[in-house]
Amino acid sequence: MVANLRLLALDLGERRIGLAVSDGVGSLVLPAGYILRNKISQDLDSVLEFASERNIQGFVVGVPYTLSGEMGTGAKLAQRFIRALRKHTILPVYSIDERFTSFEAQGLLREAGRQPSREKHAVDEVAATLILQRFLDQCH
Repeated sequence: MVANLRLLALDLGERRIGLAVSDGVGSLVLPAGYILRNKISQDLDSVLEFASERNIQGFVVGVPYTLSGEMGTGAKLAQRFIRALRKHTILPVYSIDERFTSFEAQGLLREAGRQPSREKHAVDEVAATLILQRFLDQCH
């Protein structure tokens, strides 16, 4: 069952990749930092190294479809990253629609008394957490 895997979620931004991990039981999702973006080959190496160090068993990548559900530039770039990741790992790679996760993350940070505009890395982490939680909720 997918929910029983220790999963790593990726929120692919232009400058950072937000990270979140699940506990392998499907009940807890935690923010796990971020990776600064570089070339796709270096991004993949960083993601795979992070995953190896934490005994990750699968990946969940957010795909930012347009509001109408179509493939815009961001979604095409995410699909390209997913294809590259699948070529470099034997672990399962899942994707999920991540529309509004960054907006939701900003709202959650504001509710916590933080300033998303000053803590963009936190927005990426929280967005990755929302991506992974949404994926796990769909699996149950």
